[in-house]
Amino acid sequence: KSDSDNSEGKSRFAVLKKAKNVSSKIKNSLKNKIRRRTDVGVFEEDNTLEELERAVDAFREALVSDNLLPARFDDYHTMLRFLKARKFNTEKAKIMWANMLQWRKEFGTDTIIEDFNFTESSEVRKFYPHGYHGTDKEGRPVYIERLGLIDIEKLLQITSLGRFVKYQVQEFEKTLSLRFPACSVAANKHIDTSTTILDVQGLGVMSLTGPVLEFIKVVQKIDNDNYPETLWRMFVVNTGPGFRLIWNIVKPLLDPDTASKIQVLGTDYQCSLLQAIDASELPEFFGGSCTCAAHGGCLRSADKGPWIDPTVLKAMQKVAVSDNEES
Repeated sequence: KSDSDNSEGKSRFAVLKKAKNVSSKIKNSLKNKIRRRTDVGVFEEDNTLEELERAVDAFREALVSDNLLPARFDDYHTMLRFLKARKFNTEKAKIMWANMLQWRKEFGTDTIIEDFNFTESSEVRKFYPHGYHGTDKEGRPVYIERLGLIDIEKLLQITSLGRFVKYQVQEFEKTLSLRFPACSVAANKHIDTSTTILDVQGLGVMSLTGPVLEFIKVVQKIDNDNYPETLWRMFVVNTGPGFRLIWNIVKPLLDPDTASKIQVLGTDYQCSLLQAIDASELPEFFGGSCTCAAHGGCLRSADKGPWIDPTVLKAMQKVAVSDNEES
């Protein structure tokens, strides 16, 4: 690589490393607000905020007593997500938590942002259009996946299933350590969930075979087991008879809470998306006004969002400085 390429790479890693360090600080700085309201501004359906705090405190004590609480995970919102995933059953949540820590150790997740270099990223996006693109109206990051356009044969000529799974885990980690904290700073409230748009145009029963199905199953399990309750809502668009057949089979197998977050839409979906996402943040191919022309298209852009906004990054760095001064 040229000196400029190396410099750019070092700068990106420096930002990500700082982001990982300040993520918890940002969450703590917003915690007093969260104690007065949830991330949607109302009480949880069956729990008052005081009850949620007591549940998290009890869960934390259980984790500490079993030596299952590394400092980097000693966070109110992270523990709350695992409790929600197990319907506030402390023992089940603790098992899930312990399995998560073991998986991270075996997979090398704690250092995957720095250690893993997915050099084929730009080529992969040509045959599997996907990526984070802006925020919804509440400030949550928007993730887009055009699953119906995947060309698995060409994709596997560029990368392997193992490397692609590592890349997905790396992106999960970047979302936790950089995207969510940046969105929290930009929106001035705690954000730890995202909005997903899944475009399945052209996807049918015959498409979900072999490597495609294997990849979906592996990544979905990693997501469910280790990054619970990070989905706010999902729009599945351009659904045809083939997908609706798949959905009718899959939906009864899903947790009702998860199923309630998913809206299955046909080709007349633009109004639903624009109710949740500003036109300026929504790609033109979904009915918005964004083209990311300078980057060759929205899903080939440089990861558009507050996490690349110099003003937001500067604010995050100020938090880091404040944190260092206090310590």
